[in-house]
Amino acid sequence: MAKTKSYYYCRECGYQSSSWLGKCPECGQWNSFEQEVVQSNKTMSSSFRGVSGVPSSSPRLIQEVTYSESRRIGTNCEEFDRVLGGGIVPGSLILIGGEPGIGKSTLLLQTALSITGQKVLYVSGEESEQQIKMRADRISHNSQLCYVVSETSTQRIFEHIESLNPDIIVIDSIQTVSTESIDSSAGSISQIRECTTEFQRYAKRTGIPVLLIGHITKDGSLAGPKVMEHIVDAVLQFEGDRNYGFRILRALKNRFGSTAELGIFEMAGSGLKEVSNPSQFLLGQRDETLSGAAIAATLEGARPIFIEVQSLVSSAVYGTPQRNANGFDFRRLSMLLAVLEKRCGFKLGAKDVFLNIAGGLRVNDPAIDLAVACSILSSNVDIPISPRICMAAELGLSGEVRPVSRVEQRISEAARLGFERIFISKYSGRNLEKPRYPIDIVEISVIEEAFRKLFS
Repeated sequence: MAKTKSYYYCRECGYQSSSWLGKCPECGQWNSFEQEVVQSNKTMSSSFRGVSGVPSSSPRLIQEVTYSESRRIGTNCEEFDRVLGGGIVPGSLILIGGEPGIGKSTLLLQTALSITGQKVLYVSGEESEQQIKMRADRISHNSQLCYVVSETSTQRIFEHIESLNPDIIVIDSIQTVSTESIDSSAGSISQIRECTTEFQRYAKRTGIPVLLIGHITKDGSLAGPKVMEHIVDAVLQFEGDRNYGFRILRALKNRFGSTAELGIFEMAGSGLKEVSNPSQFLLGQRDETLSGAAIAATLEGARPIFIEVQSLVSSAVYGTPQRNANGFDFRRLSMLLAVLEKRCGFKLGAKDVFLNIAGGLRVNDPAIDLAVACSILSSNVDIPISPRICMAAELGLSGEVRPVSRVEQRISEAARLGFERIFISKYSGRNLEKPRYPIDIVEISVIEEAFRKLFS
């Protein structure tokens, strides 16, 4: 009979200790240790000992190792492939995290149903096969090679894998599966780490990619030990406001591609739809021009996206001025208001200021500073800004207009979308070939120049 022993694991980083500690020596967190009972004789390799096609490893010269760039598996989803760097790499372990109800299971089930020519095994530990079928019927598909099974034991999962021999494996979710080699409940730190290690070892030895769905904690980080993120090859974050239809898939880690790419989807009744031109959806459709709105050219990853910045400035009725920002850093808004009052002479200290990024997005790109400042002044003086004007510049504390990165991409995208003028920093336009852009490029050095050209 196997001997058992109690260990204490840090729920933040997975650090193991034989006794309880108040502070984790690895990550420095207080009161993060939890007791778990594990078996002393581990049989991790038994999980897939009988799986056919598992080659034995042996050292080889690096010159003898060959690979092919064309071996990536396409998912027939352009947005998903873009984030992965061109498709799923054989033998990779991909972790997708997100808030409950954001659409993680829908995304991977829709991906599994859209892959052609590949046998996909969808393993669910949260739903029954009938529930998966109900969601699949809601998603328009004609897949003939997608198999589903409801299972939580890794030993049973590897038995199904051995009998089916799939080309791609999807696990929904890693927090619900458990291995017999660890005598603790599913979702515990040791179980998550051990199960992730088993799938990682299997993927590397067989060349079969494994996609994992992971839960997140209340502070937005992936549930489980931090070592899980080090084990996997790619960590994708699926995020968005559930009150809006947009979902963003971004790469936090990617060993086989760039982390600067992101995919944008729209949640509909028939599943997730790809958004190839997000600017068209994010820009407000207005029949008349209203004050307090400005268009900013921002970058999400390596993709230029045009968003509408909305502001409302009114006199403070209750004595203390209110400040509120949705989708924008509140502290940066306070800084921009101080710049407008100190450097430009606009008295906003006794007025309420409300700022909103249309579409429910949250933007951290400093290139929208100029659009934020202009939208606030537009609402203050009640003079509208033409919807054919966009802006891409950062503001400094002295009121100077600073350059931003990849300004050529922003200008090209603005011209493609039909904008007539774009305001940028004069330091960004020094090396630009203006004649080749079919758009009026307005270069400014200080914030006062932008106000004079917009409101004069």
